Amino acid sequence: MSEQTFLDSLAQRSAKRDRHGPEPTWIAARRQAGAARFEALGFPTRRDEAWKYTDVRAIANGEFALAEDADFSQTVAATLTLPIDAYRLTFVDGVYAPALSQLEGLPQGVQLVPLSRALADNHEAVGGPLGRLTGVEFSPFSALNTAFMEEGAVLRLAPGCVVDKPLVVQFLSRNGAQPVMSHPRLLVEAGARSQATLIEHHIGEEAAANFTNLVAELILERGAILDHYKLQEAPLGDLHVASIHVEQARDSRYTSYNLNLGGGLVRNDLISDLNGQGAVANFYGLFYGQGRQHIDNHTVANHNAPLTFSNENYKGILDDRARGVFNGRVVVKRDSQKIEGFQSNANLLLSDRAEIDAKPELEIYADDVKCSHGTTTGQLDEEAIFTLRTRGIDQQTARGLLTLAFAGEVLDQVKLDAIAERVELAVAGKLPERFNLAGLVEAAAALDEQ
Repeated sequence: MSEQTFLDSLAQRSAKRDRHGPEPTWIAARRQAGAARFEALGFPTRRDEAWKYTDVRAIANGEFALAEDADFSQTVAATLTLPIDAYRLTFVDGVYAPALSQLEGLPQGVQLVPLSRALADNHEAVGGPLGRLTGVEFSPFSALNTAFMEEGAVLRLAPGCVVDKPLVVQFLSRNGAQPVMSHPRLLVEAGARSQATLIEHHIGEEAAANFTNLVAELILERGAILDHYKLQEAPLGDLHVASIHVEQARDSRYTSYNLNLGGGLVRNDLISDLNGQGAVANFYGLFYGQGRQHIDNHTVANHNAPLTFSNENYKGILDDRARGVFNGRVVVKRDSQKIEGFQSNANLLLSDRAEIDAKPELEIYADDVKCSHGTTTGQLDEEAIFTLRTRGIDQQTARGLLTLAFAGEVLDQVKLDAIAERVELAVAGKLPERFNLAGLVEAAAALDEQ
């Protein structure tokens, strides 16, 4: 393991930062705490229960620099950017790219700015919520992120504010002479009864081979509604680790659409703390792996208050020698009565060499609850493929249609066509428009039962 390489890079960054003058004491203290915690823990190994199926040596042994600029072809960026009318904040290898951002016309009551600017404008306002949900103790990667904490996005919604179009935080990955790393933060504070759609989009140049280590903290006050799309289309050479922590007050509603299509090594931790009565958390996930991709999703719904609701539906599709991991946990705390927590995970293996490790969990410390969980794994139904072939459909199209039908239960929840189309193209390829997926639902249901 080469933790020292990262610590050396951190020391060099700190020395460079010091030459620009002192920074607020609390920022320096948190960076030092993150570095100390990371040095003490080191990178996780497969001996650690939470990482037993995921080997991070590709990260630990990597030689990653820190990007110094945000130069990126606007023509290339246009081809990668989602074709959607939105407010957009763009980062290139973790560096803010104002030339690729579109923030004009933000409604009153909405603040979407780079973390560096938020700290420069009023660091004390950022210091309270930043790091409160995901501290250095959460994991070695959260500690490493804190040690390198410099840039990211801050989104604030005033009470009662309803945003008229999506807010996009876009992360572009470059193919450079040397692999780079970035440690962005994403901080969202949604005021009471506010409502917004947030799109977190990771994509880059095809040959890029960089490391992204993201920490997101989302705080929803009473009655706030947030739809959070994470569309992860990173190049297959990229390494991607993300920790997403949500805090929900009374009557808030958080919906996660966690769509993972890219990245050579991917790990997502998604946690929601339902702290007030009437809070609702919906987790919709789809991960598609090919080649030797490794995609690991860990989720936790913490029912910390009575009369809370969580619903989770994750689907995995794995081809070639790809490997997937799903670990979903629903925790019902003592005295959290009259809650509902449902969890489902279904997986489709398109190759005999693909693998899935699935572990749904329930921890219930109350007695008046409705909870369920389950997982299934199957392959494409050869009879269904044969039936489609008899209708004049070629083998590849038949497999694509059935695969897309399997994913349909999650995709049906996606409200944005531009995102659904990206997922459909990745999962099933270019399909003839004349086919209607509605007729394939029965075949997909049969897959779920295998």
